[in-house]
Amino acid sequence: MTAATEIWSYRNLIYNLAQRELRSRYKKSLLGWLWSLINPASMLAIYTVVFGVFFNAQPPTAGNGRTESYGLYLFAGLVVWNFFSGTVNGAIIALQTSGGLLNKVYFPPSAPAIANMITVVLQALIETAILAAIMLALGNGSVTYLLFPVLLVFLSMFSLGFGLFVSVFNVFYRDVGYLVGIGMQVLFYATPIIYPLSIVPSWALPVIRLNPLTQLVEWSRDAFYNLSWPSLGPFLATALACTATFVVGWAVFSVKARNIAEEL
Repeated sequence: MTAATEIWSYRNLIYNLAQRELRSRYKKSLLGWLWSLINPASMLAIYTVVFGVFFNAQPPTAGNGRTESYGLYLFAGLVVWNFFSGTVNGAIIALQTSGGLLNKVYFPPSAPAIANMITVVLQALIETAILAAIMLALGNGSVTYLLFPVLLVFLSMFSLGFGLFVSVFNVFYRDVGYLVGIGMQVLFYATPIIYPLSIVPSWALPVIRLNPLTQLVEWSRDAFYNLSWPSLGPFLATALACTATFVVGWAVFSVKARNIAEEL
């Protein structure tokens, strides 16, 4: 509660940091905020061509019983992955670049990471709005869209907790940043984003399901593509894993960040 109160008392600083990040992101760019649409669209196009055309990946039929689109099936998973990778990588960079400011004035060291996550949330909302609009145009709309706010809460907790954990260790051991880069590549393919769980071998399925991102990706597809609700058991287990990740990440960050200013 003390940490939450401190963060709240510095809410204006967090808002200004987020605003500065948003302004600088596309500064001197001719297309400006259009890049927030072009980047995910280009990634979606590449994976769709490679896996949907060259490898002839077959997506399941959508909840309306007639739509079969690998691109939309992929997009529902990429929304979750883009949020996670943006939050984690952004937390590492945000903490590294805040050293000069931390040495001049005190503020919670977690503030830059939280500000970065706010910008990631905005990007995720844009991507999700596009996904939902296309789905509605195809007649694949449902009340299951209401699952997205719940997904966003637990995805934020999981991503921020993990991001804080690795960012503070990266300050003391810069190898962590390189390891995170490698780990992200492994984790991307260990999460059913470009493939459905149905093609995972039986021996690997329990391991894949232990990954909280797997369940979060499935939540997104349930909400926007399958138009179904997740099972209660996996839902509660994922919620618990996300909460535990946030608590542990925040606790470790709080302890290690006490003497972080001089390290930065």
